[in-house]
Amino acid sequence: MKTIYRWTFYIFGMLVLALGLTLNTKAGLGVSPIISIAFGVSEIWGMNFGDMTFFLYSLFVAGQFILRGRDSHLTDLLQLPLSLVFSRVLNLYSAAIPYQAAEHSFGVNFLLLLAAIFFTGAGAAITVNMKLVPNPGDGIVAAVAEKLGRDQGFAKNVFDVGCVAVTCVLGFLAAGGIVGIGLGTIAAMVGVGRPIALVNYVGKRKMCLAAGLA
Repeated sequence: MKTIYRWTFYIFGMLVLALGLTLNTKAGLGVSPIISIAFGVSEIWGMNFGDMTFFLYSLFVAGQFILRGRDSHLTDLLQLPLSLVFSRVLNLYSAAIPYQAAEHSFGVNFLLLLAAIFFTGAGAAITVNMKLVPNPGDGIVAAVAEKLGRDQGFAKNVFDVGCVAVTCVLGFLAAGGIVGIGLGTIAAMVGVGRPIALVNYVGKRKMCLAAGLA
């Protein structure tokens, strides 16, 4: 039963995380750094966002093996089928939510952005707490932290800045301007940690107990 609870929490967390990332793209104020490259490519060249996210996550998995070298684990390859399913959920959410930022005021879009940040943080907290297959975004940050010999908070900041830089370069080279980067990007970098802390404070112990992890 505890195994069922563990996987139920994990799947629920992934669904919430995917919803948060989708709403982030819908708000039109700039997307989360971790998906900014995939979003930028999809916007510039008219490609499917979910497909580009899967490709990006596959690169993150490859990056983990490169950074860890002989310390890599074959189980990290499980992130690939996870990424494929996750990217399909992104496409499903995107099709099911017909929100157009241009049709709404800044205030409404900002409220949507806040909701996106909350769901992203909450989903990330739940999935990480279940200690199953990591999201490739979390996995690559952990690998960077190990390589730098620093904590994951520092590695997350470094990685986010790198993603934003790559997205900006792509935008300027291919579209003549910044694509996908804005207020929402900064808000996500600063704000996602708050719902993570809130979810962990309110429910981490209960979730872990139910899943047999405490």
